[in-house]
Amino acid sequence: MKFRDLKAQYQALKPQIDTAIQSVLDSSDFVLGSPVMELEEKLADYVGRKYCITCANGTDALQLALMSLDIGSTDVVFVPDFTFFATAGAVSILKAQIAFVDIDEKTFNISSKSLEKTIQRILLEGKYTPKAIITVDLFGLPANYAQIRKIADRYHLKIVEDAAQGFGGRIGNQRACSFGDIGTTSFFPAKPLGCYGDGGAIFTDDSQIADRLYSLRAQGRSKNSKYVHCEIGMNSRLDTLQAAILLEKLKAFEQYELNAVNQVAKWYTERLGVAVKTPFVPEHYYSSWAQYTIRLENTEARNKIQEELKKKEIPTMIYYPFALHQQTPYQGMGQSDTEFPATMHAVQTVLSLPIHPYMKKEEVDLVAKLILENL
Repeated sequence: MKFRDLKAQYQALKPQIDTAIQSVLDSSDFVLGSPVMELEEKLADYVGRKYCITCANGTDALQLALMSLDIGSTDVVFVPDFTFFATAGAVSILKAQIAFVDIDEKTFNISSKSLEKTIQRILLEGKYTPKAIITVDLFGLPANYAQIRKIADRYHLKIVEDAAQGFGGRIGNQRACSFGDIGTTSFFPAKPLGCYGDGGAIFTDDSQIADRLYSLRAQGRSKNSKYVHCEIGMNSRLDTLQAAILLEKLKAFEQYELNAVNQVAKWYTERLGVAVKTPFVPEHYYSSWAQYTIRLENTEARNKIQEELKKKEIPTMIYYPFALHQQTPYQGMGQSDTEFPATMHAVQTVLSLPIHPYMKKEEVDLVAKLILENL
């Protein structure tokens, strides 16, 4: 059994993907070829934003977004403590200050209550300027943007939406990557919409930010000349081969993959909901299920389940075994585990199960059966 079965997806889309790759090889237009511009238009339309700027990966997408907001060393960016390291790393690479925020116990996303409390603490300390919030649409579920937007507006902060795992998720009819002042995503192969290497994208409705992002991803060059540069930027472009692959994958993603992965999640919840804490999806929310993450009673129970599944060659993952404040580069901040109770509970109890659009019901039944037998 595969955790995320990319081989099954390729077999389902093989004729279209092979043709798309061959067309790029035939054109030999490997960097910023026409498929890149076509993909940017289709992604912007799908998300519901005016501009999409593709780039080399999801981490670069975050860094470029922060650069376009002029985030610097005297600024504070608020980051959930329970997420992948890149969310914080993109802030640190710009030498800005990080304020970690606890998560909501039910959704794993940033806690509005903890966020406001942390903002007030930073303001009271008076050392640095609060500038932005990076929300994370963790495991495929959008954050609580109704509350986060109120807080952001109250304190004059920008929202950068990290939808690396959330692409395809939505609240009502509004899709992930459209909630922040700037939205970002990743096309890493295992993400809800993944390419065959690295890739990322940034979304905005602001024409000035979009123009700057186009410049920043190409070494800060001028709109008018390839060899005139306005500022220090990056070399971060999505290559044409990946764009061509993503164009074909986006069709399947829209037409059936999102529905299929939601059906798999439903099967899991029906089987496991009576015995373990299954993922919570608030009313009017729709997840793209980057992960299906259950909670066990404690670390010992989790380790037992993981070991028993491993014996049957069923892969599982712990996302995440450490909070960000526990990671070596941030230990010097001197923050205690007790400051992040919901994060620490998640670190000790979460377990992610295999899930993908091509998973069969009998596979779900097998995973669920083994879990229930070993509780």
